[in-house]
Amino acid sequence: MLEFIVKYWAQWLFGIVAAGLTAAYRNLSKKIKAQKEENKAIKNGLLAILHDRLYQACTHYIEKGYIDLPGLKNIEYLYKSYHALGGNGTGTELYTRAKALPIRDD
Repeated sequence: MLEFIVKYWAQWLFGIVAAGLTAAYRNLSKKIKAQKEENKAIKNGLLAILHDRLYQACTHYIEKGYIDLPGLKNIEYLYKSYHALGGNGTGTELYTRAKALPIRDD
């Protein structure tokens, strides 16, 4: 009788533990997926802000026809982060054009 109880209680206990681990895995998987989606949205938002700032700064200096040293350092700083996050060719084109401007002190 003791053998019977031990045998079947062990199976039940193993089944309950397996079900608990499966539920915990599903819950963790959902949380990881949600975190990845949130990180992607944050990255895209940051990339959009960097693109906007890079666009504004570069067009400002391109319209002036020259750039000062602090402005050049600023767009270089913006562009490095923008490019590292996977920015597209629009920002690169503007950065290249602004970087080629003559450097003047105001």
